[in-house]
Amino acid sequence: MKQYMLTVHDVEGSPVPAPEVLQKMYADVEAVNAELQSAGVWVFAGGLHPPTTATVVKVQDGDVLTTDGPFAEGKEHVGGFWVIKVPDLDAALAWAAKATVACAAPVEVRPFQDDFEEG
Repeated sequence: MKQYMLTVHDVEGSPVPAPEVLQKMYADVEAVNAELQSAGVWVFAGGLHPPTTATVVKVQDGDVLTTDGPFAEGKEHVGGFWVIKVPDLDAALAWAAKATVACAAPVEVRPFQDDFEEG
């Protein structure tokens, strides 16, 4: 089985949905989370605070510097993610289809470079 990251992308400046729409999105995401766990493919997931809370750490001329983030300049930012363990890309894409409907945002699917053994 291979691990994939399903990354939710938020667009800065998009209108905030009405409270009842947000509550439905939260419930839909929780339902997908429960389904992932029930199917045994759940590894880890999390939502992120806004990009304004990010700190970038980098080395420059041998010195470690920290600056306010985000690292990438742009309007799209990672808002949350799932890490799942499934047989193949087709299975990961099927889960991403459910995730994008639940959170009403684009979801990027990327495989990890290495398979990790469970301990």
